[in-house]
Amino acid sequence: MNSIDQQFVEYVVKSLVSNPDAVKITRRIDEKGVLLELSVDPEDLGRVIGKRGATAQSLRTLLRALGTKNDARYNLKIIDNGPADYNRNHSTSDREEKPAKEEKKAAAESETQETEINLKETSEEAEDRFSKTRRELEEMDDLDV
Repeated sequence: MNSIDQQFVEYVVKSLVSNPDAVKITRRIDEKGVLLELSVDPEDLGRVIGKRGATAQSLRTLLRALGTKNDARYNLKIIDNGPADYNRNHSTSDREEKPAKEEKKAAAESETQETEINLKETSEEAEDRFSKTRRELEEMDDLDV
């Protein structure tokens, strides 16, 4: 029989993931309190952890609140059960991002070259204006007023 803490974590996690049948929670009691080990499908691991661990931290905070109510100390351990190279071999976003990164890099290099050409033109134009202004000032010096 599942305890209330297991049921609670299971309900929340199954609401988050795309493969709820793969969610498994084991419960152990040790000297530090109750340890809940959460195992999900490797594709759902990112959803459970969240950006910078925000979702996992939220789950732990909710468990702490439940622990306060039940006079127990809960720890949540998220188990990475995917192969070590899972992300490298199965991530479609990486395959899509590489050409996009290369295109961005090429565009940035092209923009840099255009900027350098514009700067050269601008500096030549500025030099021409300075020369013209100097000549005009020299001509004014020659005038007798």
